[in-house]
Amino acid sequence: MQVQRLLILLSLFTFFLVNRASAQVEDTVLKSTDTTKSVKKPVVQPKVMTRQDSMKARYVNPGKVAGRKAIFRSMIFPGLGQIYNLHLLNDGYGERAGKSQTGQRIYTIGKIGAIYGGFTALTIAYIDNRQLYKRFLAEAQYREANPGKENDLVQYSDAGVLSGKSTYKRNSQIVIFSYGLVYIANIVDAYVAARLHFFNIDDQLGFKISPSVINSSNMYGFSANPAVKLSFTF
Repeated sequence: MQVQRLLILLSLFTFFLVNRASAQVEDTVLKSTDTTKSVKKPVVQPKVMTRQDSMKARYVNPGKVAGRKAIFRSMIFPGLGQIYNLHLLNDGYGERAGKSQTGQRIYTIGKIGAIYGGFTALTIAYIDNRQLYKRFLAEAQYREANPGKENDLVQYSDAGVLSGKSTYKRNSQIVIFSYGLVYIANIVDAYVAARLHFFNIDDQLGFKISPSVINSSNMYGFSANPAVKLSFTF
């Protein structure tokens, strides 16, 4: 009996040791798996900026950008670039540059009025010249079809009718050319005003000319040469 009990106890003890060993092996495997899951990602080193990258990150000139926007707006619709320049006066830069905001607004509005006033005057001139041209043309055609007869412009001779027809035709062409000049002037004015808005042209800018002396020394000794000194203040 005692031997049997001893064998049973020995069997239970052996079984207990086997279970503990297998549990430890499984725990070790699980821990190693968890360790692989929590591996940290490699740290990405920051990219060194090359010369090409530094060239891309150049300074943006606000005056140049504003000038382009003013050009595009003036090309789309005359006077729209000047309206854009009015909005530029609200950024406060003009006050820092010493410009008069009220005076600039009045001046810009006056330019818009001049642009449309010029187009209006040219339109009226074109209509008048075209009407007179058609009148003289009809008279010239009538006199050519009916020699020795007059229809409308009885106070003009045949040569006068032909001359008037040519004059009013040329005037109409000049008016059309003037349309293009006003359109181009509208674009140039909007661009120049937008660029000058970002230039510092206050009273602190100036220059001074004063006499000076240039000191120079050589192997023969010291000498002083007269010169003119130009100083810029801004």
